[in-house]
Amino acid sequence: MPAMAATTPNLQAIAVVLLLSHLLAPASAQLQPLAGVARPGCRDRCGNITVPYPFGIGAGCYRDDGFSGFQLLCDDSRSPPRLTISDSNYQLASLSLDAGEARIYLNATRQCYKYNDTGIEASIGGRNDYYMFPTGSSPFYFSSAKNRLVAIGCPTLGYFVDTAGYFVSGCTSVCRPSQYIIPGQGSCTGVGCCESAIPPGAYYYEPYTLNLRQAALDPVFNDNATTCQYVFLVATEWFNNSYSDRTFFNRTDDFDVPVVLDWAVRNVGNCSAAQRNNTDYACRGVHSECVDSTNGAGYQCNCFKGYEGNPYLDDGCRDINECQRKDKYPCYGDCTNLPGNYTCKCRPGTSGDAYTANGCRPNDKFTLALKVVTGVSVGVFLSVFMCFWLYLGLQKRKLIRTKQRFFEQNGGVILQQQMRSYNSAGAGAAAGGFKIFSKEELEKATNNFSADRVLGRGGHGIVYKGVLEDKTVVAIKKSKMMEEAQTKEFAREMFILSQINHRNVVKLLGCCLEVEVPMLVYEFVSNGTLYHYIHDKDLKADITFDTRLRIAAESAEALAYMHSSASPPILHGDVKTANILLDDRLTAKVSDFGTSKLAPNDEAEIATLVQGTCGYLDPEYLMTCQLTDKSDVYSFGVVLLELLTRKKALYFDGPEEDRSLVSCFMTAMKAGQHEELLDSQVRKEMRADVLEEIAHLVMRCLSMSGEERPTMKEAAERLERLRRYQQHPWAQADGNPEERQTLLSMEQQDLPSVFRQQDVLDLEEGSTYTYSL
Repeated sequence: MPAMAATTPNLQAIAVVLLLSHLLAPASAQLQPLAGVARPGCRDRCGNITVPYPFGIGAGCYRDDGFSGFQLLCDDSRSPPRLTISDSNYQLASLSLDAGEARIYLNATRQCYKYNDTGIEASIGGRNDYYMFPTGSSPFYFSSAKNRLVAIGCPTLGYFVDTAGYFVSGCTSVCRPSQYIIPGQGSCTGVGCCESAIPPGAYYYEPYTLNLRQAALDPVFNDNATTCQYVFLVATEWFNNSYSDRTFFNRTDDFDVPVVLDWAVRNVGNCSAAQRNNTDYACRGVHSECVDSTNGAGYQCNCFKGYEGNPYLDDGCRDINECQRKDKYPCYGDCTNLPGNYTCKCRPGTSGDAYTANGCRPNDKFTLALKVVTGVSVGVFLSVFMCFWLYLGLQKRKLIRTKQRFFEQNGGVILQQQMRSYNSAGAGAAAGGFKIFSKEELEKATNNFSADRVLGRGGHGIVYKGVLEDKTVVAIKKSKMMEEAQTKEFAREMFILSQINHRNVVKLLGCCLEVEVPMLVYEFVSNGTLYHYIHDKDLKADITFDTRLRIAAESAEALAYMHSSASPPILHGDVKTANILLDDRLTAKVSDFGTSKLAPNDEAEIATLVQGTCGYLDPEYLMTCQLTDKSDVYSFGVVLLELLTRKKALYFDGPEEDRSLVSCFMTAMKAGQHEELLDSQVRKEMRADVLEEIAHLVMRCLSMSGEERPTMKEAAERLERLRRYQQHPWAQADGNPEERQTLLSMEQQDLPSVFRQQDVLDLEEGSTYTYSL
């Protein structure tokens, strides 16, 4: 590879000296020193060239990020002083901070030949230099946008290669007599001169020429061959302004040409990478921004619009006083400087556009009249607006009074008093979980009760999924109606329900009372209803008998807790599979107290309206209109039957005699064919003795007389005993029937109450639960 070329101009050539003088003068004139352009205490000039930071002369004056190209050397012993890049020794002719450019001078590669009648006689000298910047440690690349590769002389091929010797760019220049040159084609179109673009990302430049003259060619064209052929990288603008056939075509000497370099901060990549690595981020100015480099990886820094200075220095970008630079920021009125901007208004007595010449004109009568009309119009508008604002204020006050009336009507004042007294009595932990929500809170939580938030619809209302401000997911029930008698007792009953703390009962978190029909806020249970689990689930999918028995036992425990351990007792009133929810572990949670009420102190109290769901309603309740705890037992019996059969409580598409699941089961029991009604998975897993026990329990729960039905407490204990028996190894084995009968008798013995204070029951293998009242 050729030796590194000297980049100094040939001072012995008068034409080149004049050329350099001509080129350096305008470049230096454009780069006037700016305040704070260099680091404090550092040189900001070398001769007539401004040196802005991140470049610098001397230790501590340049950006030291491993890219030594920011370090510059100034040789003051020369006249004028010579500024060079420290890692390449190339002389800088100019350096621009805003454009991210620099300009150097490189020698044009030259090859000269002596010709005879048969072709090339001998090469008579030339030079072939290469130029490069160390990749990975220099901020400079050759500009692909502002340079071009040029070959002059003919006939020749001019090209350059990269570090691996691969072709990068090139062009061919041919010879023609002057009479064959078409006027108007330009000065460098392939005849005696050719040019080509270079790709971005080039940091290495090794030019070559290849002489194409052959004796076999037409002598007319060979006679026009030039003695020397050149190839060089050159600034496009300079070449367009300086090249002519007369100037370059037949020259044989050495000369330098200007080359534009793109520089950027390249040690960490683009802007996003640099901003993540904030300790080495180059854009230090408060009013500066980062711009990705357009030539290779890296970035540059610019001051915001309305600011100027050096964005690479702390507080280097300073506000421009546009009012003092009217040549660039025109104002033909009263100018006011603002941070990063300015305003321009017409002077008093005139109006119009103060940013354009002759844009402000004296006010006339028509303009005055227009202003009067405008003023009157504005006055009328303001009056109408004030009336409208007052109307909105009155409507808002009316809405507030309506909300307050509903709040008091629904017992909100009483509920607040109960909560305060309960907290002051030392039970704040329990009552603290209950909250009175505003209507706006619930509207925001449900996206204004959007249709896509609906979880379910029932006879008593619609349930929406909501997300509170603290990200708690809840279920919000918006009821359709409520009897006046229920309204009077609503607040007291809600307060009592909020204190229920049982793992198989959906927790009531709060309510909204400032609406006509109160809304209830429950904890959100993720896995849907038991109804959907057993009926909408793929009928081929198995549900184990143990899972069904556990869900039934947990539901019975929850109802028994409400009947026996709540104070006062609570009757559910609408027990069905759609009101039993399942969480992600299929734990049962009894929900929907839409028809719930406190057990009446007066046994003679009779409901004015029978509520519930067909297929689950207690026949005795239908006849007497009196809701009792045995009404919930009957409904639970239907739920238990659904679990065992996977059949719905009512079928409206079958024969009339087969529409009721209860009726079908009663008929099958009398005929001894009840086993055929059971789901195939239940028949497969359940023992015959367990079948008889659970069928007997179902029959007792579905008795027409409430007195003959068991209590929910008895039903819960019976189901738990059957579940234990079903899980016991003796029951699962095919061994001695006497052992199974002994085990079943043991399970039928009385157990301690599951609802006594601080009793602990091992309900599931490895699980212990404590219930406290």
